[in-house]
Amino acid sequence: MDSELNDQSVAETTMARSAYIHVPFCRHRCGYCNFTLIAGRPDLHAKYIEALGQELSLLQTPRPVETLFIGGGTPTELSPEQLQRLLKLVGQWFPLAEEGEFSLEANPADVDANLVDLLCAEGVNRVSLGGQSFDRSKLQWLERDHNEICLQNSFELLRKKIDAVSMDLIFGTPGETVPMWEKDVEQLLHLKPHHISTYGLTIERGSSFFGRLQRGEFELPSEEVQREMYLLARHKLQSQGYEHYEVSNFALPGFHCRHNETYWLGGPYYAAGPGAARYIDGRREVNHRSTITYLKKIAAGESVVAESEQIQGSARAREVLVFALRRLSGITPAWFKSTTGFDLMTLGGTQLERFVQLGLLAWHDDYLRLTEEGLLVSDSIWPELL
Repeated sequence: MDSELNDQSVAETTMARSAYIHVPFCRHRCGYCNFTLIAGRPDLHAKYIEALGQELSLLQTPRPVETLFIGGGTPTELSPEQLQRLLKLVGQWFPLAEEGEFSLEANPADVDANLVDLLCAEGVNRVSLGGQSFDRSKLQWLERDHNEICLQNSFELLRKKIDAVSMDLIFGTPGETVPMWEKDVEQLLHLKPHHISTYGLTIERGSSFFGRLQRGEFELPSEEVQREMYLLARHKLQSQGYEHYEVSNFALPGFHCRHNETYWLGGPYYAAGPGAARYIDGRREVNHRSTITYLKKIAAGESVVAESEQIQGSARAREVLVFALRRLSGITPAWFKSTTGFDLMTLGGTQLERFVQLGLLAWHDDYLRLTEEGLLVSDSIWPELL
């Protein structure tokens, strides 16, 4: 069962069974985005693939994995020939298990029948579609390059041949009302994707919208309205058979994102590309975020690692606690002890009991879980547990 905890999925081992590849390119940087990417530089695509191959060659031998995730940026911003080369390269260094999950993020405007055939031929069996909304004015405000018709068409093309299709939706844009959001959710349910991620719009420093927000050029909906939107999506999706299995993620039975569960359950994972973060043998490393710096470092034969930190003891245990509690199935003291070596209540008892008293966490049999109220304020819980 997806919701069950198991030691195999979290065992500390040098043999990581997941890998992430970051493709840092987009045609255009959307105003709310502060991710690691570079926009409008197709001249760098071929150089990036060559550099990625050099970084992966440091592995020396192929590393079999059970989950692969190619994200960005926009992997489908690459030309078909470049994307095929990338997929073959990644498959060479990270051969996928027979029942493995191979995910790729796609932009709706890039999806056509030829792309779908290419993905199928190279073993991609799960696509995450960056839809964000079915409302044309909302998509325009978010500076997306697709409309609702394009989104529906791209989904239908993928659904015909890809085993699992996930879609992202954003709520809480300026001027958005609860009925508007409800319409978005209902249109999504009409398509019935295998997996759904919903995110409240956040404007982070580093995005072009941040300055506009600071200058008062627009306002986001109130916290109360955003709470109502979150709960509306939760209740509607659950009523249609979706499991709410992580704070922001819903899935039909059997379609949890196995790759992300590696992160949430504290497992080791490989990663390559600009800004990519890996966790191997208790050490977290993060590559240089700048694509230009990444390419220069590779060309000079230098390390692309910008940050490196050994995470051990209680610090590691607290990270596992926070990430695992994001899963609505919760955690058991026995699982936590076997995974981290720490007693759950000795490590976090004071804070955990306080959150139980506040009604934000609750015990169900032997599982400690977020309550619905806890879901609404989970971002304020995590810093106190770290």
